[in-house]
Amino acid sequence: MGLPKCVEVSRLIFSSYLYLLTQPFKRFAKTLNFHFKGETIVSYSSYVLPKEERTSRWSLTMAWWALFSAMFWLYIAVASAGVVGVADTLIGMGLSIVAYGIINAILSNYSARTGLTVELLSRSLFGVIGSALAALILAATAIYYIVFEATMIAVALQIYFGGDIKWWYLVCVVYALPLAMGGVRRWLDRLNGYLLPIYFLGLIAAVVMSLINRGMPAAADWPTGIEGGVLPGWLTVFLIYMGVWIMMMYTFDFARFGRKKDAKFHSTITFGWVFYIMTFLFNGLVGIFLVVAWGVQGTETGVVEAVVSSLGLIGVIVVIASQTRINSASYYMSSTNLDAVFRRLFRVRLPRWVYVVITGAVVYLVMLTDVLTWILKALAWQGVFVTAWVAIALVYIAWANKRPTLLPEVRGSHLPAIAPGAIIWLAVSALGIWLTEQSGAPLLAQLAPLITVVLAGTASYLAIKAVPPRTVKVAEEVKVDVEQLV
Repeated sequence: MGLPKCVEVSRLIFSSYLYLLTQPFKRFAKTLNFHFKGETIVSYSSYVLPKEERTSRWSLTMAWWALFSAMFWLYIAVASAGVVGVADTLIGMGLSIVAYGIINAILSNYSARTGLTVELLSRSLFGVIGSALAALILAATAIYYIVFEATMIAVALQIYFGGDIKWWYLVCVVYALPLAMGGVRRWLDRLNGYLLPIYFLGLIAAVVMSLINRGMPAAADWPTGIEGGVLPGWLTVFLIYMGVWIMMMYTFDFARFGRKKDAKFHSTITFGWVFYIMTFLFNGLVGIFLVVAWGVQGTETGVVEAVVSSLGLIGVIVVIASQTRINSASYYMSSTNLDAVFRRLFRVRLPRWVYVVITGAVVYLVMLTDVLTWILKALAWQGVFVTAWVAIALVYIAWANKRPTLLPEVRGSHLPAIAPGAIIWLAVSALGIWLTEQSGAPLLAQLAPLITVVLAGTASYLAIKAVPPRTVKVAEEVKVDVEQLV
């Protein structure tokens, strides 16, 4: 039996979650762009990420933990529990926490050691043109996520104030544009400092008010799942949470700012199992409780309805505060990645605000359509590309960790347009998409993420053995025209 549409959305839209958040912090944005100033740099460490550009332990931790504060984590748990029941959902969450902890420890340690971004690592893995695909996927991811989160804000506003949802859609798009264009982002940086406690305390308050107003739900009210699943319930939940493996890419971009001496701390607390206990388990339990307590549907908007029902206007503020910060980052990521794609492929250079406006127009048009009729498939395809990318990156890092005196070559003039890794990425992703779309074997369709990971990892291992990636010695001094990194 196939998964209900709401669960498919949760698994796939999860793939669209949060690269979006890698740039909302101005000091980090400054770091990302420091090398596009026309100077010539003479060491690998300098042209990737200088030591002085690293950030302190708690600064990086608080920046990353902003990802904890999002309504979507509540929804994914609710959707999972509706399909397999609460018990299997908790087991699947636990296994996901273990998997995320292990994988992100590997990625964060390597990122901190090399200072590479996702784009630069992709350039080494896939070639200069091949890496443009990664930027395109991230731009599309940002747009998909803006659509979802802007809808959450619009629904919260409509629930409390009433009115036509289309006008609230327009409000959500228009007010986000100046925030994403710059200037006001300084104010958003200050807002980010307060967002985590507002969100955390807001959820606690929602639970307390629900207990006061509705009482503890009876045992019969808790979801027990749907009978007849093809896979065990816990495995179904694990696969659903695989849909957010794009978090691995976000980890890689954030972890590069960490100091090497803080690597163990970051791999355990900042990016590791401690973070995912709070993000998956705490958020998930709160989401399930609120939906059951208020008797609302376990849909995307049902979670927002439960929060607003619990806290009234305060609930609306909690939703708007968290989702506004996320969407401002999403607009930033969409515009910068669209800019990268057009520069790389078409040599077109436009101001970033142009891409912000284009993103806003696309978002509003998409929100006016029946999104689930087509965005579901687009997100499924994007999710396949992401899981394949993670597998290829892990194999490469395993190879690179055995050669600590070497670092990946990322200068455009020293790399091919298309590397063998790009062929593997595209071929395995195409197979993964076919498995996801075919209906003759439901078991294979649900196992597509795991099959994609195994095939991508195996093929990447064989390719690296046959044609080792291009590298640079750690001690080697290299002259770099910074335009090679654009």
